[in-house]
Amino acid sequence: MSHTILLIQPGKRAETRTYSDYETLDECMEGVCKIFEEHLKKMNPTSPSITYDISQLFDFIDQLSDLCCLVFQPNMNTYAPYNKDWIKEAIYVMLRKQAGKQ
Repeated sequence: MSHTILLIQPGKRAETRTYSDYETLDECMEGVCKIFEEHLKKMNPTSPSITYDISQLFDFIDQLSDLCCLVFQPNMNTYAPYNKDWIKEAIYVMLRKQAGKQ
């Protein structure tokens, strides 16, 4: 699996930029979901449980000022950049795989 670096800028200001790194692409996509879940918990602090559908997750991704990931390409020994649309597709594929295992 490929080491992946997630670059995120939630707000307009450059100071909101941060990054995380993950051992695999799937771990990175799960990380994006967890970021959204933390956002939902902050927005609904009194709710005992949080539920959402994929369209809400994708809306959250779209409203971020910037989100991209760098995925290690071992054959070229470099990182390839991917944008929000690619990330949404990767999340969709990961969730479909997870749903198929249940």
